[in-house]
Amino acid sequence: MTLTSSALSAETARFSHTIPAGEPYLFEVKAGQTVRLLDLEGNQAIDTLFYSASNPRERYDPQRTLRRQKNAYLSTGSVLYSNLGQPLLTIVADTCGRHDTLGGACAQESNTVRYAHDKRHSCRDNFLCACLHDGRLNKRDIGANINFFMNVPVTPEGGLTFEDGISAPGKYVELKAHQDVVVLISNCPQLNNPCNGWNPTPAQVLVWD
Repeated sequence: MTLTSSALSAETARFSHTIPAGEPYLFEVKAGQTVRLLDLEGNQAIDTLFYSASNPRERYDPQRTLRRQKNAYLSTGSVLYSNLGQPLLTIVADTCGRHDTLGGACAQESNTVRYAHDKRHSCRDNFLCACLHDGRLNKRDIGANINFFMNVPVTPEGGLTFEDGISAPGKYVELKAHQDVVVLISNCPQLNNPCNGWNPTPAQVLVWD
């Protein structure tokens, strides 16, 4: 874990938005701007995808990102690379210390298989809904995402487990954009495992120049 606080104040942010529990949100961050993802009440997974605003076919690439940093988890100093090998954003502050890149987004199908619940409200459905309303992205653009604040340990056998979160109220992660970036978020609605502490809660995004 690499815990690093920010010198930025919420009062000076040029933009702020609270995402209701379980809902999607899509917005843009310009090159040079800093975006903060804030876990307002603790243990809330924020499933996130990043795209180049000038060419949405260029998007966050987990394999390239993890291979270059030689670590399965993200924290301060991690550079998020695109599928074209270009840096999209760098994590510049992090008070949680570890963010999942392996667990993926919950979906109606995975909920049914894992929990025998046929629930349509899922992160994948949130992503698709936001894409439909925005118009620049579509189903084929939904790839492997980052789960900010989510705790998915890798077992000694190489498997994954969903554990209680290591975040807490007021924890945040900040990323500085290297280019204009589209940010697609699902403020995870999952009720069936401890990634949200069994209780989805609101999250906040703030942006500074």
